[in-house]
Amino acid sequence: MKSHHYTQHSAGLRAELGAALSREQMRDLHRKQPVRHFAVTIRQFGILALATWGLIRFENPLIWVPLAFVQGFTIFNFTVLLHEVVHHTVFARRRRAAERLLGYLYAIPSGISASQFTRWHLDHHAELGSDDEDPKRAHLSPKVNARWYKLLYCTPALFPIYFRAARRESATYPAPLQRAIARERKVSMLAHIAAIAIVWYVFGFYAALRTNIIPVFFIFPIAFTLNRLGQHYDIDPSDPAKWGTLMKGHWFWDFAFLNSNYHLEHHYFPGVPLYRLPEVQRALLPFYERKQMRWQSYGRLVYGWLIENHAPHTDWSASSGTPRPRVAPQIHLQ
Repeated sequence: MKSHHYTQHSAGLRAELGAALSREQMRDLHRKQPVRHFAVTIRQFGILALATWGLIRFENPLIWVPLAFVQGFTIFNFTVLLHEVVHHTVFARRRRAAERLLGYLYAIPSGISASQFTRWHLDHHAELGSDDEDPKRAHLSPKVNARWYKLLYCTPALFPIYFRAARRESATYPAPLQRAIARERKVSMLAHIAAIAIVWYVFGFYAALRTNIIPVFFIFPIAFTLNRLGQHYDIDPSDPAKWGTLMKGHWFWDFAFLNSNYHLEHHYFPGVPLYRLPEVQRALLPFYERKQMRWQSYGRLVYGWLIENHAPHTDWSASSGTPRPRVAPQIHLQ
């Protein structure tokens, strides 16, 4: 049994957020529009199809290397779509059968189990701030604060690291859930092996290397790690309002990460669909200023993570002695 650490420590925060937004704003921000969700889904499958075609068609590295990055980030973003299913932000009302089908559909491209992701992620929300009960912090965050070890997360080593973390956490789950996770993971893995085998057989080994092996094993880890840097690594452990990293909105990262770069806003309001998260950030600008929140960017995060070698889940400005701006005068939000 877990303790619901975040709920225990965030009562004051919830009251502040309730005062920061009107009921009308809250109602509008939580409004689900399935057509917008499925427009994103169709776009992502379209990008995946076009990138696959380009990676098969072109052997020039000046073309296929950028396409491999597009492919890898797109594969990662299916976890973002799965994340929407987990929080029931696709449909205006619960549709269990449709959500279950979408969960399987979105889990397969990234090679994971929808059931495992669901339990893991909901536990992460409930136990945010806990060193032991938040599965992300307890099992997946680097325990060795060394640059070489952090860089492993950007390589194929991410997969054994992640699956070891998932195995440790899922060992605490009920037996039926463990069996469901094992079945779903096998299906996802078989789908990836089949995709590699078909492309290899029809178009040759190098086409399979470009379309599947490099995007999945070399680009996906970069997208995963970069996205995770913007979640809970640079925080203020003393204030639940600052247990997530406040990322400045930017059109490129909004597109590249399907708005999952608004991770702090998501934890404040997990029922808000991804396409409304930039609106949440705009609405909370006065709140952020009152709370003297610090803004981050991916460039500064990478610098702090690898050059300054900050530890995860700590206040990076306090340890570096160089406070960052608390006000972002120019925030380019879509």
